[in-house]
Amino acid sequence: MTDFTKTAYVQSLAAIKSAPVHKLKEIGDQWRSPDPLFWGINAMFGPLVLDLFADESNAKCEAYYTAEDNALVQDWSARLAELNGAAFANPPYSRASKHEGKYITGMRHIMKHTAEMRERGGRYVFLVKAATGEIWWPEQADHVSFIRGRVGFALPDWYRPAPGEPLATTAGFAAAIVVFDKTWRGPAMGYVSRERLMAQGEAFLAQIRREAARIKPQQNIPKIIPVPETDNRVWPAEVHFIFDQVPAAPDLPHDLQNKIRSHINRMKLDGLPTAAIINQASTLTKLMGITA
Repeated sequence: MTDFTKTAYVQSLAAIKSAPVHKLKEIGDQWRSPDPLFWGINAMFGPLVLDLFADESNAKCEAYYTAEDNALVQDWSARLAELNGAAFANPPYSRASKHEGKYITGMRHIMKHTAEMRERGGRYVFLVKAATGEIWWPEQADHVSFIRGRVGFALPDWYRPAPGEPLATTAGFAAAIVVFDKTWRGPAMGYVSRERLMAQGEAFLAQIRREAARIKPQQNIPKIIPVPETDNRVWPAEVHFIFDQVPAAPDLPHDLQNKIRSHINRMKLDGLPTAAIINQASTLTKLMGITA
């Protein structure tokens, strides 16, 4: 098996991260997607459960591929089948490079691998530059949502600016959300405002923070899931429908299953999108599994 930890790309990235100070131009592939934007995209096209191009400091999902893993040799479709969700990518734009005959970077090769994974099954949601004139632009995508308003990306956690270098995010550029999913039955193209995405993302984050505040940690492990107690055992059909899409929820004890249904019902009343509810309920289910 090829050892991608020895690639020039990985070693160069490690050297940049460990440098005492950095110039803005050195960030390269490491610009981070703003959290509210990601969660807004998640609400529209998720649940997003696999970050295709990330590392431990900037991954948006619990499961992710690093440069050492080389996403371009991984079977994304099989991984998504295990995770029961969709993949997210804020891809690297660096020049194409190989290691032992296998590509590790290059947008043309990323899009080629994505097309192969699409045929095997799964949904792949990319946040990309709206660069329709580039040779890699994915005309074969199943859906493209152009974002109205420039998107600014965040600096990586390891960035330590050299004297005179900026401290803030980029001024931004035109961007689009590109979806590869052969089961897609919606329109081929659309538009969404940056403000709408950010507002949905902030609403999602507010829900997450509210639930996190209710969890009492013990040595960084959730001790209890204080979803409000309820004696109710009769729920609307839509609550049961959403519950059935939450992985592992039916394996919980009956009292915890009822708490999940109560939480789902409350989020429905709050007006959250179904994908956001499933994602949040999945997180709670995992935590309840720890504490059960």
